[in-house]
Amino acid sequence: MGQRAGTARIGVGLAVLLLAACESAPVTVANKQRGATPAFPAADRPVASIVSPRWSTEEARDRLNEAATVMDKSDIKPGMTVADIGAGEGYYTIRLAQRVGADGRVLAEDIVPAVRDALAQRVTRERLDNVSVRLGAPADPRLPPASFDRVLMVHMYHEIQSPYEFLWHLRPSVKPDGAVVVVDANRETQNHGTPPALLACEFAAVGYVQIERQAMPSAGGYIAMFRPQGPRPDPGAIRPCRTARPAATTTPAPAG
Repeated sequence: MGQRAGTARIGVGLAVLLLAACESAPVTVANKQRGATPAFPAADRPVASIVSPRWSTEEARDRLNEAATVMDKSDIKPGMTVADIGAGEGYYTIRLAQRVGADGRVLAEDIVPAVRDALAQRVTRERLDNVSVRLGAPADPRLPPASFDRVLMVHMYHEIQSPYEFLWHLRPSVKPDGAVVVVDANRETQNHGTPPALLACEFAAVGYVQIERQAMPSAGGYIAMFRPQGPRPDPGAIRPCRTARPAATTTPAPAG
C-alpha cells in the first residue's frame, strides 16, 4: 500500500536477531510539520523505502485467504469502524467494506496523492458507500478521535520514518476497547519487515500494550495487536528503542 510497500516474494531467509531496549538519553528530531509540537525521538533503525503500492497480486493473496484470516484474527465484525492505513490499491479496503457491512465504516488512507486518488476512483467505481478515502501525513495519520474499533497497518510499518510521532498521533483515534493491528514480516526494517521485539518496544514507548501476536504465514510474517493504555506520554519523555547490532558470534542482550 502506499506506505506498505514490500516485495511479492515472501522470503524466509536467515533472520538477523534484533532486540529492542530503551535508551536513557533520547536522540530527538524536530517535527517540521507542526512547529508547536515538541520534538520526538528518532528511530534507531533503517526505514524501508516506498517502492510499490502493491505487496502482491490480489488473486495470489486471496488464494492464501490472507485478508479473511487477518480480519478473523483481528475480530473485525459487521458494524465496526476500521481505518486502513497505507491502503494502497485497496486490497484490504474492499474486503473490509464487505466485512463491516452497511452499518460499518472504513476509512482508507495513503500518503501518496496519486495512490489515494486511484483508490478513491476504485471506491467510487465499486460503489462502496461505507468507505471514505483521504490523504494522510508521513508522521500523522490525522484520524478523528475515539473513532476506530480497529486500525490496520499491513506491510507498511517498516516504512514509517518517525514511528514514535506517528504512534503518538494515532493513539487518540482508537476507541477504549479498540486495537491497532500490524501485519509485517519478521526481518530487518531495511528489508521490508519489522522484528517483533522492535515493534513491541516502539509501541510500548508510546504507551501501547501488546495484546496478541501470532505467526501469519499467509501474509508473509506475523500479526500483532496493540491497545493504548494509560495516559499518552509527553513527546519529550518518550524513551526510544535501541536496535542491537551484535557480532556474528555473540548473542545480543537488552541495552537497558
